[in-house]
Amino acid sequence: MPGQGLWRTKSIEQSIADTDEPETKLRRNLGAWDLTVFGVAVVIGAGIFTLTARTAGDFSGPSVSVAFVCAAIACALAALCYAEFASTVPVAGSAYTFSYATFGEFMAWIIGWDLILELAVGAAAVSKGWSVYLETVLGYLFGKGAKTTIDLGWVTIDWGALVVVVALTTLLAIGTKLSSRFSMVITGIKVAVVLFVIILGIFYIKGANYTPFIPEAKPGAPGDSGVEQSLFSVIAGGESSSFGVFGLLAGASLVFFAFIGFDIVATTAEETRNPQKSVPRGIFGSLAIVTVLYVAVSLVVVGMVPYTDLATSAGDGSHKTLATAFSVNGVDWAANVISVGALAGLTTVVMVLMLGQVRIIFAMSRDGLMPRGLAKTGGHGTPKRATLVVGGLVAVAATFFPADKLEEMVNVGTLFAFILVSAGVLVLRRTRPDLPRAFRVPAVPLIPILAILACLWLMLNLTVLTWLRFVVWMVVGVVIYFVYSRRHSLLGKRIASGEEPAAKSASTGPSAPPSED
Repeated sequence: MPGQGLWRTKSIEQSIADTDEPETKLRRNLGAWDLTVFGVAVVIGAGIFTLTARTAGDFSGPSVSVAFVCAAIACALAALCYAEFASTVPVAGSAYTFSYATFGEFMAWIIGWDLILELAVGAAAVSKGWSVYLETVLGYLFGKGAKTTIDLGWVTIDWGALVVVVALTTLLAIGTKLSSRFSMVITGIKVAVVLFVIILGIFYIKGANYTPFIPEAKPGAPGDSGVEQSLFSVIAGGESSSFGVFGLLAGASLVFFAFIGFDIVATTAEETRNPQKSVPRGIFGSLAIVTVLYVAVSLVVVGMVPYTDLATSAGDGSHKTLATAFSVNGVDWAANVISVGALAGLTTVVMVLMLGQVRIIFAMSRDGLMPRGLAKTGGHGTPKRATLVVGGLVAVAATFFPADKLEEMVNVGTLFAFILVSAGVLVLRRTRPDLPRAFRVPAVPLIPILAILACLWLMLNLTVLTWLRFVVWMVVGVVIYFVYSRRHSLLGKRIASGEEPAAKSASTGPSAPPSED
């Protein structure tokens, strides 16, 4: 029987049995193609439209494409572990649910709290970016005076961010399938824009811009010391993370943000027809598509302009984007097209980040670690209350608070989740070898160990300040667990009452029969 303390685990059988509760039952109507679209929708967004140019200019130079490859390898290793877990435990909650079955309730709460940092804060930050691009597009249509903010003196209201959050909250509350169809259309638009960047940009590539491929390391700016340094450079005694080997490593850790999203596919496992096959296909399909596009875009952008022109300090000091490369080459009309594509791209990013956040809170609420009322589903088979709560929190943050650079905070949380999932595969292989696994990670334990090491390596290349903030966030989560969640845990109540917490059946398939995708 699972332990009765902090490490009490929720069995796989019980997790799946809980999916059939009438009041918290999700509708299963997603296929492999829907999941692939969701993955591509959230991954192709802020990262490819803004992060590529800035990373090349500030950290890696022309070798930014290598940084993307390094980040993609780490993601691919973790994706193998996610695919095994999601096909074995087709339940909403992703890393939270997986951790509950392997490491116990306390660690599951920690990872769930960690995912709130990744998804909710990320959605608010991207909403602010969406508003900036909306202002740019409105400027093309109605003149430069168009604004998406209202300055009241004591507070600035970002109505552009509010509009997108409210619209997407409504869409998500209506139904996941409708959200998938909307996402499919918008994703098609932004993929077309990315292909446009690659094809048109090829004609402006200059071979000299690729030299030196890995620029010589430079002393960091005054602010790049102390807590602003990467943890690895502090340990290794390096002075900065600008170019050279440290710059390439720092760039890989930063562009990892561009890949965040494929793990959200796992949060929709409970709403998927035949999840044992569809979830792995969705994860690997989305990751493969975006990796090819990212490497191609990075090679084109650094070939179009010298990497020094993409630095944050270059020109007016603003962050450079894909559009910058075309503006420098005098192709302003193409820069305008890219801005429209970025607006569409960020729309689906916000939507899928919110979708993932809702499913995490839904799973935690169903387990009693958050208020149970948030797990109730409506007539559309979606958790409306959780959706409205998440939408409200993201709307407030995006409308009234300034947008900070949160990429690294999101990265450290996601990498931590990847490490736990990879380790969980090793634990579950040993503790539950009897479970049927539709997808199995090859070369165990080598692949999970490599995934853990790769993610830990990227975490070490994040700044000391990022680590400090992460620790503070986790401490707050621990306090909430002991004050509320532990006492309201449904598993804890079952154990205290003497009720058997695990279902007797070893079957891991969903109750709904699989259908063709």
